[in-house]
Amino acid sequence: MLNAECGIKLLDSALCIPKSEFTGMLRQLIIDRIKREGPISFKDFMEMALYYPQYGYYTSAETDIGSRGDFYTSPHVHPVFGALIGRQVEEMWRALEEPEEFHIIEAGAGRGYLAADMLGYLRDTAFFSNIRYTIVEMSPFMRQKQEQLLAPFADRVRWSQSLAETDGVRGCIVSNELFDAFPVHSVYRDGDTIKEIYVAADGDGFIEEQRACSSRVAAYLEEFGIELPPGYRTEINLELKNWLRDAGQTLSEGFILSIDYGYPEWDYYSPARSRGTLICYYKHQDSENPYAHVGMQDMSAHVNFSAIKKWGEDGGFRTIGYCPQGTFLVALGIDEVMKERFSSSEDSFSGPGNVSSLISPDGFGKTHKVLIQYKGSGNPQLSGFSLRNRLNVL
Repeated sequence: MLNAECGIKLLDSALCIPKSEFTGMLRQLIIDRIKREGPISFKDFMEMALYYPQYGYYTSAETDIGSRGDFYTSPHVHPVFGALIGRQVEEMWRALEEPEEFHIIEAGAGRGYLAADMLGYLRDTAFFSNIRYTIVEMSPFMRQKQEQLLAPFADRVRWSQSLAETDGVRGCIVSNELFDAFPVHSVYRDGDTIKEIYVAADGDGFIEEQRACSSRVAAYLEEFGIELPPGYRTEINLELKNWLRDAGQTLSEGFILSIDYGYPEWDYYSPARSRGTLICYYKHQDSENPYAHVGMQDMSAHVNFSAIKKWGEDGGFRTIGYCPQGTFLVALGIDEVMKERFSSSEDSFSGPGNVSSLISPDGFGKTHKVLIQYKGSGNPQLSGFSLRNRLNVL
């Protein structure tokens, strides 16, 4: 999907380079590529900015997530989030009739908080001995942080660089805010024609150009019957299709549990979003300028959940549930787990937000959605969707 290979010696030397120099180096690397090849698609620009070895946002030694970084996610708010995801995964294991080996594969694990909280919650269950936990991580720096945090579970966790390294297993692929970080194509309706945004060099900066859409972008627009009004700009995430293809090869039977922010297709391309959904985060400040702080800021775009549903079906997965994160966590028993596991904890309501933000309509509870897909026989009924299942809107 994304290429990010780098040698150990190179990485060691990079630790001595100030972050401010990283962004200058990466900016120049992108400009040099443009000079060699001509303007590049916005997707290629975003991929270099986020994933270029050593200098990309997600491959740099200095990138951090949480209160000290540029943004935070649900696992940073409170460990009850991971506990509840663990509770749902345990139910999946039972739905598969408790196989001796159940693979939990987490893609995009950040600092490892979700894995630590899931395994911590499940440690005292009968399920724990059956767990084989794999973290898919391309950044050696982030893996180092994960290994430190997950040291108590060293016998239970392994690492890989891609989904393709695991083949034909039974279990669940888990991701939290992964898809929004995939590089996206950017398109713009200019008069009667939809054009694709390309990035050209302008001195030591960048300017945008409009060009004919690539064949894959054109095929996407046709597949979903997307018609944009004049002046409308938006994003197209084609990496999702590749990822779901790999997921289909990874799982012979099991589930994909995806949590992210986004909309169904009909809402994603609504008139209200005429400027698109691309957003950048730098030191907890958001902007719409992807050409500032190159390599030092996060970039993300909301997810088209209808595309995940359709492409999953193409790979043999049925979508069995879709709802807001808040509803999902309440249905899994957030109040019960808080009383049982965290009632005496001094930090029950500490963190960048508090527990209520996980379920609140003003926080993660509404902005983030949970989608679960299933490959196998039968029709598993999962507790996370017992209160509300909005599958019909996709």
